[in-house]
Amino acid sequence: MAHRGLKFGVFLAPFHRLGENPTLAIGRDVELLQWLDELGFDEAWIGEHHSAGWELIASPELIIAAAAEKTKYIRLGSGVTSLPYHHPFLVAQRWVQLDHMTRGRAMLGCGPGALTSDAYMLGIEPSTQRPRMLEAMDAIMRLLKGDEPVTMKTDWFEMNQARLHLAPYSDPHFEIAVASTITPFGMIAAGTHGVGVLSIGAGLPGGPEAMATQWKIAEDYAAKNGKTMDRKNWRIVVSAHIAEDDEQALREVNRGERIETLTYFEDTLGRPPGRADDPLREGVKMGTTLVGSPETVIKGINRLLGYSQGGFGGILFRAHEWASREQTMRSYELFARYVMPVFQASLDPIAASNTWARENRKQVFGPTVEAVKRAFTDFGAAVPEEAVRARTIGGRDV
Repeated sequence: MAHRGLKFGVFLAPFHRLGENPTLAIGRDVELLQWLDELGFDEAWIGEHHSAGWELIASPELIIAAAAEKTKYIRLGSGVTSLPYHHPFLVAQRWVQLDHMTRGRAMLGCGPGALTSDAYMLGIEPSTQRPRMLEAMDAIMRLLKGDEPVTMKTDWFEMNQARLHLAPYSDPHFEIAVASTITPFGMIAAGTHGVGVLSIGAGLPGGPEAMATQWKIAEDYAAKNGKTMDRKNWRIVVSAHIAEDDEQALREVNRGERIETLTYFEDTLGRPPGRADDPLREGVKMGTTLVGSPETVIKGINRLLGYSQGGFGGILFRAHEWASREQTMRSYELFARYVMPVFQASLDPIAASNTWARENRKQVFGPTVEAVKRAFTDFGAAVPEEAVRARTIGGRDV
């Protein structure tokens, strides 16, 4: 019962390999969100990128609006909106509108911008991205608070007596989270405003071991700013794939993972080549990748909970297309059927009821045969013993 309420979702950058029809790829992203909604996943965070060929979604808001019309329950956020690319007044306005359109299912994820190629095309110096994100967050939080008109002037945006056209649908406003990688910056930004965290760095080498230290940074900055941090709003982002057994899961994703890593992260983005002979197995060993059977993935999540030294609120799978479409959708289904219930305490009362029935079956179900006989004999009918047994299968009086 300790982890009741742990949330599950996806971090949908998305990643689509070169050479595929981009129109169909974006359609698959929306289809995946529908499937996750049907399976009972809690949330999805959709990315914003403008270059490099793989991560095709330029406007998370458009995907959120489209998916909201085709889903019922899943919460939809940006993972993330690159704040230095946008005037903060317009970001706040768009998200308030989404808050209304989704009836409170929209969430705003904040980041400085992941791809320097995006910033380059916009004429933004990389060294200014983090300070600008902090300025934008400050403006957005003041606008959402709504106490008074906001006047601000920085070297890249200006607001004169700005106020939101609509009040948020959610009370006091939609959920906000900050992406955090391996630097302290994301945790500092989250702590400054007391908002949630998307720990993308947890899925990188050394990330699990750094989780507790990272969270402490957020708590310290929250205390300095009169805020508090809630672990329920801390999500851990990892890569995952589930199949019936470990070897099958590894076989299904091995080729696709190599294509993505080599052609995108190394050849395109310039990340140094990995040193492991079998990076997937190495990732499973380090705890940064959850590939295997449901039992293996359960152990991996428990290990991450241990690294956090106090727990977190949710797990987000970095959505990928390492496996075939059918295998990928099956992976999410297996997770929903066999892993999610373990961390939501929904199996505990069922198991307890089964144990009680087994341990007390003689006392509870023993009188059933006699009761069935009486049902016939009391009305003047004689029934063979074989018929009585057939009518009491499983201890049920039928």
